[in-house]
Amino acid sequence: MFTSILSEGTNLTIWEGGLCTGCSLLIGCLIAYIYAYQGCATKNFKITIALLPALVQLVIMMVNGNLGTGVAVLGTFSLVRFRSVPGSSKEILFIFFAMAVGLAAGMGYLSFALFTAVVIASAFMILSRLSFLQRVQTEKDLRIVIPEDLDYTEIFDDIFERYTQQVEMIRVKTINLGSMFEVFYQITLKEPSQEKAMIDEIRCRNGNLAVVLARRQANSDEL
Repeated sequence: MFTSILSEGTNLTIWEGGLCTGCSLLIGCLIAYIYAYQGCATKNFKITIALLPALVQLVIMMVNGNLGTGVAVLGTFSLVRFRSVPGSSKEILFIFFAMAVGLAAGMGYLSFALFTAVVIASAFMILSRLSFLQRVQTEKDLRIVIPEDLDYTEIFDDIFERYTQQVEMIRVKTINLGSMFEVFYQITLKEPSQEKAMIDEIRCRNGNLAVVLARRQANSDEL
């Protein structure tokens, strides 16, 4: 059974505060390590994740059941959303992970905070390695440069019919003082392994000018 180490009443001893803070910092470092191990992360974000549980724990201890203070703190936390850039789903996950651990530590449930951190970190490591959750990226952004004397409306239709499931022309703009067109498409490939073959055919058609095939610029990973 998980129990709180905090004593009854409003008094907080140095031992209780130090133990909760130390546990929060320890778990925060664990969370930062798990995040860094699974992908590229900046030093500033890792430091933020490591210190966030201790800061949340400190705030929860200072609230200590006071309703008015709790409402004020909630408003302060809500302002953080408007002072930050949108993050990926994984970044938001780890921020909530760190805040949840800090909340548990702030209420004195250190064993529960540690237990939860280990369970969630283990589940994240396992799920991130499962291949069935991954899918092959077939949606691409395609940029083609063509001379101004070529009709871009239908010149690549036969190539797209062979290699793509869906094609949508997004925009066209002139470059090099109007001597060339730059055409942007969003495509869905039939077979990702045929990317090079499609690019080679496009290069033969556009006079070996620039062809750029990139991952779809979408917000599917953002919250």
